[in-house]
Parts: sequence; structure tokens; C-alpha cells
Amino acid sequence: MATEFLMPKLGLTMEEGTISEWLLPDGATVEIGAAVLRIETDKTETEVEATETGRLHIVGQAGDTFACGQRIGWLLGAGEEPPSAAPAAGAAAVADAAAPAAAPADAPLATPVSSDSAAPATTVIAAATTVGRILASPFAKRLANERGLDLRSIRGTGPDGRIVAADLDGATAPSLPAPRVALADRSMSPQNLLPVTPAGRQLADLLGIDLSFVPLDPVDGYVTRESVARHVRGLLAVAAASAAGTAPQPTASSPAAAVADVAAVVQPTVVALQAAMQEPTSTVRLAGMRGTIAKRMRESLQQMAQLTLFMDANLDNVVADRTRRAAQGAAPSYTDYVIAAAARALRQHPIANSQITDQGVALLPIVHVGMAVALDGGLIVPVITNTCDRDLTSLSRESSRLAQSARSGSLKLPDLEGGTFSVSTLGMFGVDGFTPVINPPNTCILGVGRLRDDLVLDAAGQVTTTKRLTLSLTWDHRAFDGAPAAAFCQSIVQLLDSPEALDAVAS
Repeated sequence: MATEFLMPKLGLTMEEGTISEWLLPDGATVEIGAAVLRIETDKTETEVEATETGRLHIVGQAGDTFACGQRIGWLLGAGEEPPSAAPAAGAAAVADAAAPAAAPADAPLATPVSSDSAAPATTVIAAATTVGRILASPFAKRLANERGLDLRSIRGTGPDGRIVAADLDGATAPSLPAPRVALADRSMSPQNLLPVTPAGRQLADLLGIDLSFVPLDPVDGYVTRESVARHVRGLLAVAAASAAGTAPQPTASSPAAAVADVAAVVQPTVVALQAAMQEPTSTVRLAGMRGTIAKRMRESLQQMAQLTLFMDANLDNVVADRTRRAAQGAAPSYTDYVIAAAARALRQHPIANSQITDQGVALLPIVHVGMAVALDGGLIVPVITNTCDRDLTSLSRESSRLAQSARSGSLKLPDLEGGTFSVSTLGMFGVDGFTPVINPPNTCILGVGRLRDDLVLDAAGQVTTTKRLTLSLTWDHRAFDGAPAAAFCQSIVQLLDSPEALDAVAS
């Protein structure tokens, strides 16, 4: 029996994946557990294994992006062929089913929206766009990324309007974000051409929201699930205010115009950023990992009440313990000691191992500490799972594996999911203290500074030196106050003064 091979959902935050390469050729016999292809998400690249046995029939091609749960191929039985009655796979299927007949080759690329429309003036882009996905060859996508081109503004001349490399000749990068896509023909659904994530479209369909009135995310230029949720919250707020007589009632003559009027009241205007003051030598696009970091850090600072405190920790005993371990053949890094101490302190202070939910501050029973790893393209936070159950040797071995995998690009999705607390280190750059930004949905993050020699007076009043580093704890003041935060950080300092306790499994 033919079995659909679907784009997997490998984490709670994964919405879509891009096929990097097929590891097996079309027609190959596949066994359960065999690595079939590699996919790329906004976090990492990982291999996907077969969950069934069969003959592989490839549908999705390298470079194509699919929403989680969409078909990218088939696993067929002996003598079977792919079901001919099944719709085309991937995001293209949805668009192909609803798309009108192709425009003539000499049709204009853009058509102004009628001036009597309630929507603001914008343009129709006749690119090969399908449900937030653009039909383009992998080489064309790579060239567009290198040249800073927006594929939504390119007209494809390949099969079914697919964009090929030749279509990029003479195209120039836009100086402003791509215009909002709309349709001049109101008999067609304007949502078919909108740049929207699969999760955003799913929520909009569930709630009956017209996506053409939902503002694009100012960072990545897409309508996201959060964009739709924010739009709905705004509409509800205006409805409540109108009922109370504190907000103006929309007076538009059509339902679409009424929605537009209400949206204009409740939604903040996305202001274009100022143009570069000088001619830039180059531009780093906020896309991929960099775009994800920009979006998550902005949301983190907007949605939390973040404060940072600083506390020094004496590391003389840690240095002595590490020297002893090094003489025996292997030694944890100083960051490993801090992670071990933080994990045990989280058990002592459960409020710090938490996240804020609609029901309140949820205290999480298991400690999974994420460690920030700097890469050329940004920052990634792999997770040391069950951190309290590891002694220093096990913890050091796992942190080394995760750091090496992060730098080689071989992290798996499970390596990045489930972190309840994060540790970030800048000590290698000579930094003492800094203000790390919390990684949502955590309520804390710990910054680690450089190991330094400080002058102190000993018990006899003599000047001597001690090894110290500064811990920078950022916490969400909505979850708990300064006194609990200071007590938590103080527990980390005390544990670092007794490194032998870090080998004991926390109870």
C-alpha cells in the first residue's frame, strides 16, 4: 500500500522545512530507520529517517520548502505506482487547485489596485508564489540570496511559472521591504498571494480572518501566527471599547472596509527604517538564522520585564579542582562548572526554572540547561538535557559534543528543544559583565564573564590574589522579584566554592 512521505514536525516551534538534499535516489528501496533526506529549518539542518519500508518515489525537490505534514514523496509497495488521483504534493498543491489560468506572456507584471478599494494603494506581484512559498530552482534561490533579491518581485519563465537563474538577470535588490501583496480582482482571494507562514494561515482559516488585513512581520516580511493572533486581539479590544462607547465605530459601507477601518485603529503602523546614512560596503540580510535571532530577541525584550544583576564568584577551588582533573587526563571547562552549579541552584530555587503561561508562572520539574554557542551566522543554543542528573564528567562530555555539532552544522532538532534555562559566555573576549537577553519561554539567563585575578586582603591582612569571575543574571521581573533572583545567583556562587558537590546528582 502506498504511504505518503511527509515533511516531519521535529519540534514544537517548527512550521516548515526546506529539503537540502535527498540521501537516496528516486526508486531506491528504503528500510525503516534509514536516513532518507536532509532538511533545513530556521534553527538547524538535520536528517530525516523513514518510518516505513517501501520503494522511494521523490516528489519534493532540493531547495523546495514545505509546511509540516505536507507530502514530499511516497513509499510504495512492490509493483505500486504513486496514486494518480492524488493532488500534487507540497504547498504547490493548494495553490494549483485554487490558482486561475496562467496570464499571457505579455501580461503586465503589476497592476494598480482600484482607487475605490478600502485597502491602501499597493501592487499585484505576478511571481510564482504559492501559500507563502515561491516556486524557484535551488540555484535561483541561492543567487537571489547572494544578490539580496526578493523572489516575490521576479516573474518566472520556467515550467508552471517557476523562477530560474536566467530570470534574475538585470534584477536589482529593493531599497525598501517588499510591498504588501494584494489583488486588483476582488473576485479572487487575496490570501492566495500573501507571504504567510503555514501556521499563520492555519490560525487565520480556523478563526475566519482575512489575511489581506493582517500586517506583515516587520523583520521577516511574512504574516506569522503571532501576527494573526495580535490582529485578533486588537479587533476584540476595539469591539469591547466600542461596546463601552470609548472607541469610534467603523462607518465603512462594506465588510472588508469595516475590517480595514477597525484594523487601522488597533494595529500599530509598521514604519520603514531609515535608509543607510552612507553607501554600505555590503548588507547582511535579516534572514535565516540572523532573521530568527532578530525576531526572537525583539519579542523577548518587548514581552518581558527584564532586569540584570551582577555577582562575583570566587573560583580558587574550581581552579584547583580543574588542575587536579587535568593531571588525570581530562578536565571540564570553567563554563561546565558554572552550568553544573546553575543546574543544582535551579533545583534549590524552582521559581527560576519556570515559564509564564496563560495560567500563571509554571514551575518546571526537570532542569534542561541550554548553552549559547557562537557561530559565524549567529548564535545557537543547544540543550544539555537532564542537567542535574549528570556529574561533571558526563556534563563536560555532552557540552563538548553539542558545541562541536553546532559548529559543524550536525545538530539534531532534539538537541535544540526543551531548554528551561540558558548560560551564555563572553569571558573568552575579555568581558567581565554584560546584560544577556532571555531566550523565550525561559524566565532566566546567566551570563559568564572572564576569569581574572583580583587583589584581596587575606585573614592576616596581607595583599594576595584570588581567581574570580562575574555572573550576570537576567530575569523576568513578571515571574519573580529581585530578592529571589539574588538568592538564586548567590546559591550558584556558593556551589562554585565547593566544586566537589557538583559531582553529586541533585536530589
